[in-house]
Amino acid sequence: MSRAFVFPGQGAQAIGMGKALAEAYPAARAVFDEVDDALEEKLSALIWGGDIAELTLTQNAQPALMATSMAAIAALGAEGLGIQQGDFVAGHSLGEYSALCAAGSLSLSDTARLLRIRGKAMQEAVPVGVGAMAALLGLDFATATEVAAEAAQGEVCQAANDNDPAQVVVSGHKAAVERAVEIAKAKGAKRALMLPVSAPFHCALMQPAAAVMAEALAGVVIHAPKVPLVANVRAEAVTEPDRIRQLLVAQVTGSVRWRESVLWMAGAGVAEYWEIGAGKALSGMIKRIIGGDVVLKAVGTPEDVAALKA
Repeated sequence: MSRAFVFPGQGAQAIGMGKALAEAYPAARAVFDEVDDALEEKLSALIWGGDIAELTLTQNAQPALMATSMAAIAALGAEGLGIQQGDFVAGHSLGEYSALCAAGSLSLSDTARLLRIRGKAMQEAVPVGVGAMAALLGLDFATATEVAAEAAQGEVCQAANDNDPAQVVVSGHKAAVERAVEIAKAKGAKRALMLPVSAPFHCALMQPAAAVMAEALAGVVIHAPKVPLVANVRAEAVTEPDRIRQLLVAQVTGSVRWRESVLWMAGAGVAEYWEIGAGKALSGMIKRIIGGDVVLKAVGTPEDVAALKA
């Protein structure tokens, strides 16, 4: 049975995440120490005992979630359950960086610095209040794409996250996204609601951030991953370092094709998914995408690691 390691994106952050792993496994503690050193600040102190509003800031949440995922990978490795136990890796948006780090494509220090740059660049790409995102529930991707196009009216409104068969997130100018919410309701969406995000991610408004990331990624060594990455913007496996670099830039303005990525993995024989790090949001999406008897494992605590070892 093939297995994929999947890594969560923004929204999964919580105060205290990864702390028990760091206390139980020296290798997990070393991950947080290295991230602190790379960023030249005590991000671990914010993660474990700080203010949730500060942790949720994009420039903090992105490296923090990656560090938590990599601490879980370190704990698994300490128990002989390393990345070689997987056939593919995939991550949701910033989780793609965690996946690449876990697969040995990016160093931990470089990943932390890239995510700090990415978080700041995405935050600064659009003035606060200009952009927005909304979740459209109960519409398929084709319908949600039609809603976004109808709502644009000369502004930007794009389907940003194709999360599962009945959850699509749209992103763009605030007024256009607000129009999309009303159009979606008229087209039979079960719910359509504005999201509490600080910027309109994964749409054309993020172009300034894509330019920043192109420059940042040009200065970083990317190795071929030890297991293939199923890339967000392609929804298929990639292993070539220069291609990975291009796709990480494209990902800033492109759609997160999560539903298609999971279907691609299922088609490649993956029947077991380990969600590495904070929360269980991806497991819920995978269940809704595949249904049936898919095997889902969360790996975010020492108890989770012990259960897998057993």
